[in-house]
Amino acid sequence: MQNEDILCSEWAVRRNVHWAGPQKEGVEVATKSLYVGNLPYNTTEDELRSFFEPHGVVEQIRVIQSKGFGFVDVLEEDMEAIIEATNGQELGGRAITVNEARPREERPARGGGRERDGW
Repeated sequence: MQNEDILCSEWAVRRNVHWAGPQKEGVEVATKSLYVGNLPYNTTEDELRSFFEPHGVVEQIRVIQSKGFGFVDVLEEDMEAIIEATNGQELGGRAITVNEARPREERPARGGGRERDGW
């Protein structure tokens, strides 16, 4: 891997950009993750794909079971139009929230006890 590739990869991670596999020979396409909230708990990946595909290219779907949210990876160039077309629309009887996913934040370790001085 060359330095340009490493820098490009670090840039992509910081900006929540993923690189999809080649769409045309030798060409890679950037994708972005969308957060989809207020989903019915029984939503499947296939249902979510069917909902989003009419609005743009969908690369990957991840539904967080029993949590009411998921992530949809779309082509970066389609992201704004997909958000505009789907945010607030009804899916399974619920108005869903769609926006650009934020990078996952580091969480502090959760310990079971507390520190004690002199014990």
